[in-house]
Amino acid sequence: MGKPEHEVYTHSHNAVVLASYGSRTAEEAAAFLLPHLTPGMRVLDIGCGPGSITVGLARYVASAETIGIDQAQEALGAARARAEELKVANVRFEQADVYDVPFPDASFDVVYGHQILQHLADPVAALTEARRVLRPGGYVAMRDADYGTMTHHPHEPMLDRWLEVYHEIVRGNGGEPDAGRRLPEWVRAAGFDHIHPTASTWLYATPEARQAWADLWAGRRLRAGDGEKVPYGPDGTAIIDAFQRWAAQPDGWFAFIHGEVLARRP
Repeated sequence: MGKPEHEVYTHSHNAVVLASYGSRTAEEAAAFLLPHLTPGMRVLDIGCGPGSITVGLARYVASAETIGIDQAQEALGAARARAEELKVANVRFEQADVYDVPFPDASFDVVYGHQILQHLADPVAALTEARRVLRPGGYVAMRDADYGTMTHHPHEPMLDRWLEVYHEIVRGNGGEPDAGRRLPEWVRAAGFDHIHPTASTWLYATPEARQAWADLWAGRRLRAGDGEKVPYGPDGTAIIDAFQRWAAQPDGWFAFIHGEVLARRP
């Protein structure tokens, strides 16, 4: 099967977004998976983006192959450049659809995904496809944000409005912004067992972290269902200004939960 017609990837792949995604590491984003990786495991990273996590995973399983797939050529170009720069030879990147993975049945030991299921109209179908390419006993490891847990201080009413707008746009695009809390449900529905849920947090509370978070959301343009990139609708300027005011606060705090799940293919 291919991508559902009513599914739109909400986030852009402009330079600000790719730089932010490229700062992610396997040690942080896949900490719940790393103790289970051993050299020789073959890993598939679905929705790999610019590949910083993928390259990190490859180092834990060398010399076995790690493959990252994504639909965005901009992200794949950045991923290939990163792997070449870091001289990680056991990783490669391909353009592919998570609903129709171009690999044989039972060909991977691990399927990993970071911040991917929240954008999908049918996450259970994608997980079912992940189960198909996993060997019996193989691991699926998924991590997704839960936007409903986002909290900030000092309070900026327009950041509450931003969160409302974000939920509206993502759900209009077929996604689920509160995906983190639903991972065990989706994984179970896709036929996995030995399901182990965990959670972790991201916190932006230093001056540098606050400014990076504010700049990310100021630079990001969300895609509405018609494909146009929109700066948060008519409240866009006020929302961006609110992010910058919050970032300038010496006691500024922004935190949220990620849901994580590790499970096995029967």
